[in-house]
Amino acid sequence: MSNEDPYLIISSDCHAGLPTEEYRPYLDARFHRDFDEFLAGRDRRREEMTRLGVRNEAFANKWFTDNEEGLKGGWDATQRLKELDGDGVAAEVVFPDADAVDSQTAAPFGVGLGLSGDQDPDLGMAGAQAHNRWLAEFVSQNPERHCGVALLPITGDVDKVVAEIHRAKESGLGALMIPSMWVDKAPYHDPRYDPIWAAAAETGMPMVTHSGAAPRHEYGDHLGIYVSEVTWWPARPLWFLLWAGVFERHPGLKFGVAESGCWWLPNLLWFMDRLYLGAHGGKKLSPFAELKRPPHEYLDRQVFICATNTKRRELAQRYEIGVDNILWGSDFPHPEGTWPDTRAWLRRTFHDIPVAETRRMLGLAAAEVFGFDTDKLAPLARRIGPTPADLGQDADQSAVEASWARSRDVGRHWLTDHDFPTLGVTP
Repeated sequence: MSNEDPYLIISSDCHAGLPTEEYRPYLDARFHRDFDEFLAGRDRRREEMTRLGVRNEAFANKWFTDNEEGLKGGWDATQRLKELDGDGVAAEVVFPDADAVDSQTAAPFGVGLGLSGDQDPDLGMAGAQAHNRWLAEFVSQNPERHCGVALLPITGDVDKVVAEIHRAKESGLGALMIPSMWVDKAPYHDPRYDPIWAAAAETGMPMVTHSGAAPRHEYGDHLGIYVSEVTWWPARPLWFLLWAGVFERHPGLKFGVAESGCWWLPNLLWFMDRLYLGAHGGKKLSPFAELKRPPHEYLDRQVFICATNTKRRELAQRYEIGVDNILWGSDFPHPEGTWPDTRAWLRRTFHDIPVAETRRMLGLAAAEVFGFDTDKLAPLARRIGPTPADLGQDADQSAVEASWARSRDVGRHWLTDHDFPTLGVTP
């Protein structure tokens, strides 16, 4: 592949979902009465979000007016392909809840991006299965371009959860979204979850948390508190799984954190490596199972970050995070994402990043994690993908590579005995 070839772009974080009332045919009939009650509370929930400042009426009206046609791609497969093509995105990982403004496409019983351990176990599984059934149908229309993420409320009955993993796999879905918060249920270091981790590894389905759920009842009217820590909750399971020895016991398990940035990872990784490699040692830090390797090795082997709207500062830290651990995402069709201006966004963000590394972060790493067939996607990428020149990247890569040589050589400075590198890009 030459430096002039178009990019094969895979978004590791997109969203799809039916208008909520249309989930009824996918929901077990015995839950229809509960579903009616859930639908009846939508206006109240929207009013509450407006009062708290999470929803802005003027912004919402403009967003829906300006993007009326494109937003139909949240559930209409034909329109969706048109929007993806326009953005230059060949394939995508599909999370729930297409509407992030009014929540009009929320999965039944709030188990989409609000998936949490405090939901009723029966209603939670029923809502998850309804969405999973619809999503399997949706992605089957263009399976080479979509990896559907099944909702998995794992704090419920373990046997039912394991059964849903296998059912979701058989239906054509390719990944699993678990709650970032277990609330009053068993935390993820509990051995009760081992059959679930094992089933995910056996089926080859990556397990992912996604930002959204948070203890909103604690925040009052202080939206700033919510936005300051909403990305912390999806990251929290990472250190529970690592120190509990889950990655050691289940080396085939892949775990990711979506739409929470990756700015927090370098310092966390430095801190965890420092603990493990210091005087304490892995055994004292992990009583369930002695870790056989330092945290950064588990990260490189089994962890990935769906770094939606990857920021310049995060790209400057990519050698500490690991280039192959960063999976870009557009967040289509959410307003905080890059759609419908992805091409311009990519140019502003990746213009001085080496082409080979850009190819990894924009698509090839995601293809490996989520199992996309790059040969099938290649003709499409040649047709719709932006080229390095479109992103403002120099055809002569020697100078670009040289500009990053110091940071690349330093890498994870706590392992290479180098001084901390100077960040190479502006915020």
